[in-house]
Amino acid sequence: MSMPPAAVQLDVKKHFTSSILLWVRTDQPRQTGMDYWKGPHSGIISATPGLEEYRQIHLAEHNPGRWPATGGVETSIPVDRKIDGVAEVTFKSALAPSQGRQQTKLAYQDEINVFRRTLLYAGPPNSSRWYDVAGPGEKVGARVLVYLRRRDGAGAGEFRKFVKKQLVPALAGTGVLKELRTQTFLPWIEKLWDTPNVAHDNPHDQHFHASLILGFTDTAARDAFFTGNVIHGLSDQLAPLVSAIHAYDVTAALTYVKNGDILPHYQE
Repeated sequence: MSMPPAAVQLDVKKHFTSSILLWVRTDQPRQTGMDYWKGPHSGIISATPGLEEYRQIHLAEHNPGRWPATGGVETSIPVDRKIDGVAEVTFKSALAPSQGRQQTKLAYQDEINVFRRTLLYAGPPNSSRWYDVAGPGEKVGARVLVYLRRRDGAGAGEFRKFVKKQLVPALAGTGVLKELRTQTFLPWIEKLWDTPNVAHDNPHDQHFHASLILGFTDTAARDAFFTGNVIHGLSDQLAPLVSAIHAYDVTAALTYVKNGDILPHYQE
């Protein structure tokens, strides 16, 4: 990378966030499911007490994997594991999830109306990090959501340290990002989100261990990032530690709860 990681100083806000990976039902048109998630289902989640932010990440239907081919790393997204969307739920505190149990029951019951598979990934408090990479007035016009799978033999602590100390400064050092959020996950446990009548199959070799949200000015800036030289430097850094990099094009990021308040209409 052109900029030494240590040279990048970033303001960061640390949060307690869960991500629920979602696959909509296939016995109805995909858009029907996405619209239901965007509409009635969002109302159930938004009303949950204790939320700092609730954001839906809608992913493109055609998503073969934007990350370029990297030796020894799976960058093509398998069709049968291709995600339709992610619910990004950020809590006010580590105790906040206990305030929303009644509303969570409603969400459990409603999932079957829209989803066929849901998988919840969570990290410990403060492991969700939102970096201040945008200048004043700069807006995000295109996003990519990246999931990372830790390579067998790579230690969890080593991996988390790499994300924080190497990968984040390298990404920020490119100077093109207008949004940068990271999550590092605890080991996936089905019991954390074991909703009825919905699949939670997640073989060990399909688990993820971190995610990145990369925001760009527009699709041209996004495309230049993923086809330029900088991406190869990032791949070289990632390859020793990860066995899969799944990069999804995001079609919409819709915020329903912001700074603890339910918005009258979602914010794009």
